Amino acid sequence: MAASAAPAVDASSVAADQLKSFIERIERLEEEKAGLAGDIKDVYSEAKGTGFDVKALRKIISLRKKDHAERQEEEAILELYMQALGMV
Repeated sequence: MAASAAPAVDASSVAADQLKSFIERIERLEEEKAGLAGDIKDVYSEAKGTGFDVKALRKIISLRKKDHAERQEEEAILELYMQALGMV
């Protein structure tokens, strides 16, 4: 297996400028991600303060990310396992 050659990186090369650009973009995005995570946490806190169950909200968010067929399959498997354990 031949290893692909990495671009030569020295302080005066174009590759160094590209590398610096990539790093700075990633750092900005990481900062934005941290800010958004904080905003999401604030919304959950606000919901909890008004009496909503945060655990249930998180579960609903998780379920809404899945398509209908995927949710149905997951629910069917859960129901089957619960029956096998005598929980229903």
